[in-house]
Amino acid sequence: MATSLSPSTFHNGYRQLGKGIPWVIESKEIGGDEDESHWIPPPSSEVLSSNVHNSLGLNTLRTWPTMYDGTSSPHGTPEWWNPTKEVDVLICGAGPAGLQTAVSLARQGVNFRIIDKAAHPLIAGRADGVQPRFLETLHSWGLATEVHEEGPLIERTAIYKDGKKLMFNTSHQSDSRYRGLHIITQGQLERIYIRDLVRHQVLVERQSSIVDFDVGSDQAPSSHPVTIKLRNEKTGTEETIRSKFLIGSDGGASMVRKKLQIPFDGVSTDIYWGILDCKFESDYPHAWVFGSVISSEHGGCVIIPREDGYIRLYTQLDTSTTGTIAQSRQEKNNAEFQESGGHVDAHSVTADEVLQQANKIFAPYKLKFAAPLSWFTVWKISERVARSFSSPDCRVHLAGDAAHIHSVMGAFGLNASIMDSANLAWKIGMCAQNHAKLSTLGPTYDSERRYHANRIIHVSGSYLRFICNSTFPLAEFNHVNKEWPPLPEPQKYQPAAGKPEEDLKFLQTFFGNNGPFLLGIDADYAPSVIVPDTPSAAIAPRNGVRAPNPRVCFDMEKTGYLYDTLTGAARLHLVIFASDLQGSAREKLKKLASAMSDPSSFFRRYGGLARFNPVIVTKCVPHEAEFLLKSDSLEVLEANCTAVYDDRAPDEDAHTCYEVDHAKGAIVFVRPDLWIGTSVFLDQLDELDKYFEAWLVPTEEKSTMTNVMNGHMKS
Repeated sequence: MATSLSPSTFHNGYRQLGKGIPWVIESKEIGGDEDESHWIPPPSSEVLSSNVHNSLGLNTLRTWPTMYDGTSSPHGTPEWWNPTKEVDVLICGAGPAGLQTAVSLARQGVNFRIIDKAAHPLIAGRADGVQPRFLETLHSWGLATEVHEEGPLIERTAIYKDGKKLMFNTSHQSDSRYRGLHIITQGQLERIYIRDLVRHQVLVERQSSIVDFDVGSDQAPSSHPVTIKLRNEKTGTEETIRSKFLIGSDGGASMVRKKLQIPFDGVSTDIYWGILDCKFESDYPHAWVFGSVISSEHGGCVIIPREDGYIRLYTQLDTSTTGTIAQSRQEKNNAEFQESGGHVDAHSVTADEVLQQANKIFAPYKLKFAAPLSWFTVWKISERVARSFSSPDCRVHLAGDAAHIHSVMGAFGLNASIMDSANLAWKIGMCAQNHAKLSTLGPTYDSERRYHANRIIHVSGSYLRFICNSTFPLAEFNHVNKEWPPLPEPQKYQPAAGKPEEDLKFLQTFFGNNGPFLLGIDADYAPSVIVPDTPSAAIAPRNGVRAPNPRVCFDMEKTGYLYDTLTGAARLHLVIFASDLQGSAREKLKKLASAMSDPSSFFRRYGGLARFNPVIVTKCVPHEAEFLLKSDSLEVLEANCTAVYDDRAPDEDAHTCYEVDHAKGAIVFVRPDLWIGTSVFLDQLDELDKYFEAWLVPTEEKSTMTNVMNGHMKS
């Protein structure tokens, strides 16, 4: 949010402006008796949301330190807080990447601790939009509703250049139930995660950092080879803990990455953004529509509509000695500017100078502040990707900004971080609990996520250079990753062209090639032990792509989406397409039912319902399926599978979505992060056995392990 919530009342059944402090309700004395409330509201604090202000005053945000500041709470830690010296995972960094990983691990019952050097979560600013794929992931963890209902939904884009409309059209369209780009501030998102962790009896350990760490040689499944020395920066106390895994989600200047001596390949550009979160008065016709305003002479601005009439305005700054900021300071005979020899330090740029630059870009339209600043910063754009996201032994991993940084174009910072977290957390969770083989599953995090990060640099960087009229060379990574297929050739823009038809051609080609990628739904993973490179004839969607999410029916009174059955942070989903439960498909289903009862089958060997989530998709309606599953030994399927009913018309049903042969049926393995692992025909159970054998640990071979759960509850 941009500012503190105003008092409100629902006296008339809907929100209206209230008065006073509504959450402090005095007990009413009735008949001489006065009840006393045991619950007391936690204290709040009004803090400045920006270190820089405009002439309209100061902006504050209400914070609740007791609720959100973890171990830095002014009231101390709760009685149930009892961190152990030996954990499965230590997470260093409680920004989005670290918190998202923690949310997933908590749902798996993995014992972990999470630390951060900051005294409190983010107050204001930074990331502000989440893609449909982000929300699909949160839905599997049960948190999507709280996020996607917070702010505006972006579904159209306006782009003006040199005062004239270049494009105004629908955008951010997808087949996801979440459709477009949803606006929510990073601070709000962090608080949602923190509340979730508290429900799982986990606190963020604030003002704590890693002094040093070392990985030992003991790689047994039950070992804790990572030794980590922590320091509390407030008290100066140090402690040493041991863990199975260490996750560095500690930002672009990552200590963990530097300790591993992993190069941060890429470039630092000459492009600076001045970023203003504020309300504006403007005669620009699309001031509250997502988009860009470009000036051939002065650079570009990006507009992101926020909640309650606020706007996030990115403005390209010209900090050269001949730029507009230098000229303005020269005209004002600024003494500090004269002493610097005409050099403009980007971080000395004021909010008023950014607004002045924005007005030059918006001309002939005008902008002026209409409220105190909610947030302000100046940011230099760098485009970098760590040369590896994992240590060679896969005991230490990087996520989020520690692994990749890029421009704001495409909102990839926050959205790539959840793909990192979702990809990594289920893998190390399974390995930490000895459900999967670290030697085969562990390396897939680096190979899958690093290639995606490199593509982000190309896509985001290409659009950035168009908006900014920049010829700064794109970072090149193909020479670093020779074992991968070449990245798609980035689209290049020549600012000198400057003609509307050339600009439109660039935009049409760019969005045509990258539209789904910009929404997170086009992110295929390269072949590996969990993504076989052998094409499957059972379904049309390829191994390693996002699992399609068609509408289905759950019972006589409820419909929804297939993903509604594919929840859980580490469940292995088996989607069984069974046609109408009759004909040749029925004969194959009998064999599947027999296998599910057989102790030697992959289903039983690797944990049964404790590990797998079988979902049977049938063309029957509920009463038909109930009858057909009660004979021919199919009762096993009824007892072990969640049934969904594919009763939509053939041109939009789930079987058609996956292009399933009704005579042969199909079993699709959907990973916990909702990517397709592999698929087979109903009677190819041996193929599934070989697939899971490569990376899962049979239940009878698991080492005896004592997991200190630290109060975590499986969900």
